[in-house]
Amino acid sequence: MATPFIKPRVPRGMRDILPEQMIRRQYVIDVIRDVFEEFGFEPLQTPALELSEVLTGKYGPDAEKLIYQAGHMGGKENISLRYDLSVPLCRVVAMHPQLPKPFKRYQIDPVWRAERPQKGRYRQFFQCDADTVGTESMLADAENVTLIYQVLTRLGFEQFEININDRKLITGIGQFAGVPDEQLGGLYRSIDKLDKIGLAGVRDELAENQIPEPVIEKLLALLQIDGDSATVLNALREQLGDSEVAREGIAELEELNGYLVTLGVPDEFYRVNVSMVRGLEYYTGPIYETVVEEPKIGSITGGGRYDELIGSFSKQGYPATGTSFGIERIIDVMEEFDMFPTAVGKTVTQVLVTVFDAELAQESLKLATLLRQDGIKTEVYCRPTRLSTQIKYADTKGIPYAVILGSDELEAGAVAIRNLASREQQIVPREELVEHIQRWIDS
Repeated sequence: MATPFIKPRVPRGMRDILPEQMIRRQYVIDVIRDVFEEFGFEPLQTPALELSEVLTGKYGPDAEKLIYQAGHMGGKENISLRYDLSVPLCRVVAMHPQLPKPFKRYQIDPVWRAERPQKGRYRQFFQCDADTVGTESMLADAENVTLIYQVLTRLGFEQFEININDRKLITGIGQFAGVPDEQLGGLYRSIDKLDKIGLAGVRDELAENQIPEPVIEKLLALLQIDGDSATVLNALREQLGDSEVAREGIAELEELNGYLVTLGVPDEFYRVNVSMVRGLEYYTGPIYETVVEEPKIGSITGGGRYDELIGSFSKQGYPATGTSFGIERIIDVMEEFDMFPTAVGKTVTQVLVTVFDAELAQESLKLATLLRQDGIKTEVYCRPTRLSTQIKYADTKGIPYAVILGSDELEAGAVAIRNLASREQQIVPREELVEHIQRWIDS
């Protein structure tokens, strides 16, 4: 009986990432990793699967609907695919209290969310996180913002804005406007939609949540305060001076901004944005989110302080803060605006060693070994066939150089090297092969 045909496809919102895309992806990840390590963050890996009880109750009701449940037949544990990298980090810290504090870690791994797929948003995607656990200092938050600036500028971004706010300030604004404490969660979610639904939409949504009209007007007036960071914070201090929690938030943002000046982050790349909330409920202090004007793709980084989350896993709580890079959206922007360096090609292979005929296959393998021993990424064509076929293969893959060894070259103790872009070809002594190829690569 014939095996039934299965149409090859992937689940909705997920995708294969082919080699050319992976090369670009790896370039971005390498830049991010280098910056993380320059700032003293250490690598960490956690399981893709977590106990469901670890994840639930951390993100808010809307977010938790997006958690993927997992398991196997006969399994006795309720497990889920991780939703982010912050909650698993908190579990790690609770399980390993001996880790030195502050504990600075980075993690670059996939997470899963059952969101509606759209441009720049997938159901499986990578997060690149850097977090600091064990300090309340705003310097740690300022380092997060500096990481964002360093990574994006090194990747070639010239126009982006890091929006900074503080959950304490938002709470103070809500309390000042007269929003009952039990409705503050709904307030956060409504304000967080401001960029999508506008002031009128936020007004309507707050009214639907039974917030009185005078309170709404007072609230929206505060959310529209604009200007540079110092101007916004001074205006808020004047209006919210009686709110203790708002004063705490303003003081934190002033301290953070002072560190950013010292750390050399130009002020045109960041601002205090009172209407930026971030949806996750575990944030407790400064929050930050980066947007680009074009394309309209949403935030490309996000993060903030979550001083109470580790305490949900352990009697010993620790302050914590971190930031996360949305690599999928970053890559989408870079591809749309052709931002990848020319050195980031279609292939990792630098040289194709051709196989002239079966009798010379062993000699071709020896040449490939010489090149590889010198760190040159080298592929050998797997079988002898017409030279034109092998060169076409190299062209199709984007391999820049080819090495050709025929019987004449072998007898002369030489080898032919060809630049496939310029079609320049040289005959060089065999012992100078590596030197010549390396010179081409370096030029």
